[in-house]
Amino acid sequence: MRFDWKERILVPVRANLASFCRWLMVAAAVGLVVGAAGSAFYYLLHWVTDLRTKHGWLVWLLPFGGLLIVGCYRLSKVETPKGTNLVLAAVRSGEPLPARMAPLIFVSTVLTHLFGGSAGREGAALQLGGSLGTLVGRWLKLDDDCKKIVIMCGMSAGFTALFGTPVAATVFSMEVISVGVMYYAALVPCVVSAVVAYALAGRLGIPPEALSIQTVPAFALSTALRVLLLGVLCAGISVVMCAAFHQANRLFRQYLPNQYLRAFSGGVLVLLLMLVFQTRDYLGAGMPVIKAAITGQARPEAFLLKILFTAITLGAGFKGGEIVPSFFVGATGGCLIGRMIGLEPGYAAALGMLSVFCGVTNCPITALVLAFEIFGFVSPKGFLLALASSYMLSGYYSLYSAQKIMYSKMRPKYINKPTH
Repeated sequence: MRFDWKERILVPVRANLASFCRWLMVAAAVGLVVGAAGSAFYYLLHWVTDLRTKHGWLVWLLPFGGLLIVGCYRLSKVETPKGTNLVLAAVRSGEPLPARMAPLIFVSTVLTHLFGGSAGREGAALQLGGSLGTLVGRWLKLDDDCKKIVIMCGMSAGFTALFGTPVAATVFSMEVISVGVMYYAALVPCVVSAVVAYALAGRLGIPPEALSIQTVPAFALSTALRVLLLGVLCAGISVVMCAAFHQANRLFRQYLPNQYLRAFSGGVLVLLLMLVFQTRDYLGAGMPVIKAAITGQARPEAFLLKILFTAITLGAGFKGGEIVPSFFVGATGGCLIGRMIGLEPGYAAALGMLSVFCGVTNCPITALVLAFEIFGFVSPKGFLLALASSYMLSGYYSLYSAQKIMYSKMRPKYINKPTH
């Protein structure tokens, strides 16, 4: 049989190149749009955080900020906002992702941070990126399968614009949807959108997140055993954090079905906690506390209080992210664990920060890459051991109810079950 080189080689190569070039252009467009929006979001969040710090009286308006947020969603005819879960569902099942979610999450997260709600920012970045990615997909008239990839491009670009970690952002958008399955079809588009957003954010003066571990112990057997124990304990913290967040959401909905009353009451509860514990450390994202923990300084109860403050804030209907709070909980919890087990506290805080993130998102590869992008290529064996332990022992809990566990964490078995 004669070898038909045109049919066997030339035609597939041309098709692959055409697809590659098309995705380069589409992903670059998403990176530019989402990168610009994410950069504006970054600066606005910093501005309102500085404003709240300088004018402390703003926190007393938190309950009224909750009313404004609910009002914004009601005016946009969004009765039951699903947050990041809607983005995950849109990728896996094709559930519609309205473009109006972008301005809604933008405004509501800014209001949450302005008045001192205890929340992060990356959840907003994922929703913002996913919504804008959907919008770009509609402009370009892409089919449904391509729109799913464009949503993932938007997630990567939004995450990158805020954190300056394009590699972790790329992996995260492919890993977080379905645990055990990586969406490799989105690899090139997500890489391109993340790199474009990273370059744009850099040109606009946004620095990437970078922290430094002051003391890294030699990785001897005794250190490895302590790191293993830390990973086990961080898995427990991850389970507590996920359970607290879901339980707070359920209780608020059960006992306060009216959204306005729910948000107002949640704001009042956060203010009461602030008065009881005489601190504002748990308001906002809490980056100063995270940085202090990496130097080995953290209050013993900090991780539990952050879980409480954030569970109430998000459960009541305020908007923001869960990832930075997981960094806070992990860093402060790791610092405490380090002191208890004889591991250098700053080093333990760094391990704990990514171990809890891994446990609550079920994304071990993202966590490992994020460790290298934030801390530099420091103690790879330590991070790998702690992250693997936390991933396995955190079970099937997750911050995202729309996340699916496709393969068991204990054996090579397809299970396709929802998270707790």
